Amino acid sequence: MKGILKGGCLCGAVRYTLKDGVRLAPYACHCTDCQTRTGSAFSEHMLVAEADLELSGDVNTGRATQPSGAQSKIVGCAVCMARIYAQNDTRPGFISIRCGTLDRSAEIVPAAHIWVRSKQPWIALPAGARQMDGQPRKTEDWAAFVGLV
Repeated sequence: MKGILKGGCLCGAVRYTLKDGVRLAPYACHCTDCQTRTGSAFSEHMLVAEADLELSGDVNTGRATQPSGAQSKIVGCAVCMARIYAQNDTRPGFISIRCGTLDRSAEIVPAAHIWVRSKQPWIALPAGARQMDGQPRKTEDWAAFVGLV
C-alpha cells in the first residue's frame, strides 16, 4: 500500500495519517500473544517509520514482553480500547500499525507470516507464502523478509 494512508479506532476518537514514507509490506503474526490480544487466530501488522505517523485523539499505553523477549509499548484508543500500534525496543524508529485500523484494510494481503510454529492448525497458508517459525530480529532482517512497500 503506497501513498498517504488514513485510519483510526473503532469509535472514531483516534484518527491517524501515515505519510508516504518508509514502510514494510504487511505481515500476519500467528504468535499466541497476538491470538490472545485479538481473540482471533492471528493479527496483521505493517512496520512503518514512526516519524511518518500523525495521530490525533486520546490514547492509552500499555507495556508487554513479546514472545521474542522484546519490550513493546502498545498504543490504543482511550475510549474504545482499540489497539492502533506498538513500538518494539528492538526496532528503533519503527512502529507496527495494526492493519485492521486502516480505512482501506480490505486491500491488505500479508506478504509473509511469522510465528507459524504457533499458528492454529486449521489455518492453511497460501502456497509459496513466506513464513518463519519465529520472527526476524533486526530491522534490516524484517526488510529482507517481508520486503519494502
